[in-house]
Amino acid sequence: MTTAQSPVGSAGYSELISSLDLAGKVALLTGATMFTLVPAPAIGLSEVRFSDGPTGVRGLRFSGGPQAALFPNATLLASTWSADAAYEFGRLLAEEALAQQIHVVLGPTINLHRSPLGGRLFEAYSEDPLLTGLLAAAYVRGLQDSGVGACLKHLVANESETQRHTMSSVVDEATLRELYLLPFEIAAAQADPWSMMAAYNDVNGVAATEQHHVINEIVKGEWGYSGLVMSDWFATKTAGPAASGGLDLVMPGPSGPWGAALVRAVAAGELGEAVIDDHLRRLLRLADRAGALGTPRDYPPGLPAPGSPQRREQLTRLAAAGMTVLTNNGVLPLSGAAPLAVIGRLALQTTDMGGGSARVSPPYEVSVAQGLTARLGDAVTVCDGVEVRSRPIPARDGFLTDERTGAAGVRFSLLGADGAVLEERLSATATTLVGFDDGLTAPVHELRFRAVLGAGGPVEVGALGLGSWQLRVDGQDLAFELAVSGDGFGEELLAPPTGTARLRVGPSAVLEGIVRPRSAADGAASSAMAPAAGLFGMFGLIARDAPRDTATVIAEAAAAAAAAPVAVVVVGLTEEQETEAVDKTTLRLPGDQDALVFAVAAAARQTVVVVNAATPVLMPWIGEVDAVLWAGLPGQEGGHAVAAALLGDIEPAGRLVTTFPAGDGQAPAWNVSPVNGELRYAEGTFIGHRGHYAGLAPAPAFWFGHGLGYSSWDYSAAALVPAAPAAAVAVSVTNTGARPSREVAQVYFQPQEAGQPVRLVGWRAAEVAPGETADLEIPVDERLLRRWDPAAGRWDQLTGRGQLLVARGLGDIRATIDVG
Repeated sequence: MTTAQSPVGSAGYSELISSLDLAGKVALLTGATMFTLVPAPAIGLSEVRFSDGPTGVRGLRFSGGPQAALFPNATLLASTWSADAAYEFGRLLAEEALAQQIHVVLGPTINLHRSPLGGRLFEAYSEDPLLTGLLAAAYVRGLQDSGVGACLKHLVANESETQRHTMSSVVDEATLRELYLLPFEIAAAQADPWSMMAAYNDVNGVAATEQHHVINEIVKGEWGYSGLVMSDWFATKTAGPAASGGLDLVMPGPSGPWGAALVRAVAAGELGEAVIDDHLRRLLRLADRAGALGTPRDYPPGLPAPGSPQRREQLTRLAAAGMTVLTNNGVLPLSGAAPLAVIGRLALQTTDMGGGSARVSPPYEVSVAQGLTARLGDAVTVCDGVEVRSRPIPARDGFLTDERTGAAGVRFSLLGADGAVLEERLSATATTLVGFDDGLTAPVHELRFRAVLGAGGPVEVGALGLGSWQLRVDGQDLAFELAVSGDGFGEELLAPPTGTARLRVGPSAVLEGIVRPRSAADGAASSAMAPAAGLFGMFGLIARDAPRDTATVIAEAAAAAAAAPVAVVVVGLTEEQETEAVDKTTLRLPGDQDALVFAVAAAARQTVVVVNAATPVLMPWIGEVDAVLWAGLPGQEGGHAVAAALLGDIEPAGRLVTTFPAGDGQAPAWNVSPVNGELRYAEGTFIGHRGHYAGLAPAPAFWFGHGLGYSSWDYSAAALVPAAPAAAVAVSVTNTGARPSREVAQVYFQPQEAGQPVRLVGWRAAEVAPGETADLEIPVDERLLRRWDPAAGRWDQLTGRGQLLVARGLGDIRATIDVG
């Protein structure tokens, strides 16, 4: 384990703080750059370095940074229902962080899956507070046992993206404490995370960065939390109110609302200097723990590279283990001996990560088609599928190449106001980020680009990014005026506008052009991040073969399916739906993917559907296919992991972490669009399976906790085991199948008290050989046996009367125990 070499200790913090004047203290409480803190050599404080990192450690650059391993997404990790897997995940992320000398990884995200429409659910664990909290605690321990800090986010009631920077989540106190704060409470108690992050939204009309009640009274007061609370990036709106409300650190820097304004607030008596001292003490404690205070820490040599064989094994295993068998008539696992038709756009271009700040630059990404072909060779026939995107994406797969070197990508030249070249970049992804953490000496007023298209013929070309575009393609001129909608924070980075045209070009055609600001206001059209002038945001060149007729594509897929004993069709979502800054509007699969599945199922002898999505989708074809494997967003080894799961090399023993509704609108909490700036959590604590079980929404397609694995199970001898300090449930599980398998026995409690939902209170997993029995004892977590009394302002214990439900998922209850 690598840790700080000379911890200062709490007594030393006071001495260091007292050596600074007020302005010197305040100067340390706003970031130095986008992802670093201000060093103070006079007190031994080195630069502290942060990185986004729920599914990979991107480093100090939002875009264009070093290669980093791309891990399975959070819902796929959580579907293992394994604290051991979460701990390993944290240890591996710590290695990735240490390789880049990162002190704090900005994760895990532990907001709950309130509505299945939430765009950022892929980054968070589940709809259940106990599962989320216990897995988060293990993830945090994995990071921090290696000397890398974790950051719980986003505090609090930040379950959707629509108007996230301005909306107010309206949540009653009982719901806030029993549901949305509970994962933070559990992780804080069991892992002592070194930092937390306050969200963009307001909570009951008060900014999350100014939440005296949540931050000071609950987190720092009732829980005794000693770590640091930082803002989400650009979330802080005020000086005195935010500092008084418990926020310790404003990110990013170097500018922000604190600085001289906070010094003036102290001078005016809005808050005492002791408050500033407490913020700084927490910052120094974070730096101390991470090895940036006193003697700088050492970093271990020889850590695994992002694309090393060691990483490949680890990431394949973690991804496959979380995959979930939703239905199976016996076709899975595949034998591997018969020919296989692999069909679908997402089979060829598998979605391995969501959009927004969770994105990294992996060394490679393995598609499902590549993974199955690598495993089965010529037995695999691959067939493209229907279009899955409504927005075109930058050129990929070498469709554009650099004229000078022949390397895949686009060469960009960034020019200042005087026409001088500030920087030249060759981007393999045909994109470049401008005006955001790029370290240039002046704003970019013109972006020039030039690349060579591949084979000639009908193509679709265009532009991505806010600005006025002039393109020339094989002697043909195109112009685009691209603007953001103004509906979202950070659209220029996370959902930039696009424009395309279809035309015919000859072989080795040149695509070149210029983009300039549309107006002086464009730089700040939708974001506090933007500079006052110049280009700002993500820019890219779109180039691909012109889309083909859908009927022809589906006919070709059906023919391929008919020619093989088994068809594997891959459908799902992309970063258009699973992304920061944008919520979904439906659970339907985008494009004509449902029609594709129906056609394949009608033509094939056996059909297996792989769902490449992190969150629920509707499956109107479920009765027409032979098996469904939910694969999540599986990371850089995604194709190898799917192949291992389908073939049974690694059992896909996952259990769902989110209830899958049977139709749009058929969930206890659905709406994610604020009304008059407010999003009311009117369902209270009855989200997900809790509300379905209470009859507040129709029966779901698949219940929370569901997953078949590759065996069958008998449950017996379920009984309550009274114990101190808490009760437990004993149950025996017998593997009645023909394969070794992993079972996850779950215990739920349905209180007798009116108005109290069913809730998960514990689980245990066991790996059992065929014909063998495992005797499990599942502790009941006492935190789920209490209720918040808003009138008295305290926790009360439930009576304990009700039923304990022993289950393979809430839709498959195997035993009921009356208690009380």
